[in-house]
Amino acid sequence: MEDNTKQPLTADASLYNGQPTDTGSSCPSARLTSCTPSISKNKGGVSVENAQSENKQWFVLRVSYGRVLKAKDFVESKDLECYVPLRYKEVRKQGKKRIITGPLLSSFLFVHATAEQVETLLYEIKVSTNESRNLLSYYFDHTSQRQDNPVRNPPLIIRDEAMDNFIKLTSIKNPHIIPVTSENIMYKLADEVVVTEGEFIGIHGRVARIAGQQRVVVELFEGCLVASAYVPKEAMRKENQ
Repeated sequence: MEDNTKQPLTADASLYNGQPTDTGSSCPSARLTSCTPSISKNKGGVSVENAQSENKQWFVLRVSYGRVLKAKDFVESKDLECYVPLRYKEVRKQGKKRIITGPLLSSFLFVHATAEQVETLLYEIKVSTNESRNLLSYYFDHTSQRQDNPVRNPPLIIRDEAMDNFIKLTSIKNPHIIPVTSENIMYKLADEVVVTEGEFIGIHGRVARIAGQQRVVVELFEGCLVASAYVPKEAMRKENQ
């Protein structure tokens, strides 16, 4: 069975190999195909509204720690769609404000592919040339069992609607978007809401109080929760209202 590693509450980017990507004074679009799935092939950017496919699904893959960008490059070299949510952090460098980026989640890669394509990926690349460990492995769904083997969990698959919502939130260039764990969250109301104003408009999630601020938390799966920046109560409404 797969264990469930939770992401810590942190205000810093989880940077690939500890080396930040300096993007200069302005933050790059998180919708570039180098960071997000190449769902649409338009040069101008990527739509987060996923094209429906009978065979392709969003798989959650666990990546050997600190090698998310290496894994992303490998998957894209196979002409497959994948998504790496980025963390944006403001820093001062030589007196100028700059933005650095790095993976928001240090151990997960989201791949949009068929089950057969994903199965091939898992055994095709090692952590390094002198190690036998695979770079990629399944993250399993701990809430269900396989039909052919009830003592085992199936690979975790994310619904298109949930993935769209997650991509919308994590594509916003706001340094206050952070990964959290359930232990770090004090739910104020735990209401299911949709944001109706501001940069987080259209995001669906639960109201929580984090670091003394009211935020909206999106839970993609158990152990993978991401919180928005502060959202005033006037800028949200309860779902199904």
